[in-house]
Amino acid sequence: MTCYETLFVVKPTLTEEEIAAQITKVKDILAKEGAELVGTNDMGMRKLAYQVEKHNRGYYTVLFYKAAGSTIEELERNLKISEDIIKFLTVKYTKQKEIAQFDKLVAEANKSAAAETKAPEAEATEA
Repeated sequence: MTCYETLFVVKPTLTEEEIAAQITKVKDILAKEGAELVGTNDMGMRKLAYQVEKHNRGYYTVLFYKAAGSTIEELERNLKISEDIIKFLTVKYTKQKEIAQFDKLVAEANKSAAAETKAPEAEATEA
């Protein structure tokens, strides 16, 4: 299987639950197609470089996964038809140096995700 990274931007007008549902929907497509999700980086709400569909902001999410080429076709087809996703980009990692960078990015994403889950627990114990 080949290593891939997909970044997608969700409309800022959605509620937190709707944004989470869109992210889950994309993850479900990957799971259904047999991809192995190895990392997720929720970057949150950010300013766009330029206006897209009259939006200046968007909710950024990056998924790191290993999959076959046919999986990308299905994933991008679904991202194109979704009205709530305004932009997306898929990057393929094939060379050895690229794969080393992919592993580094996955480790960073998993590290930051672990830190985010520990932070609410620490706040709960302080209260």
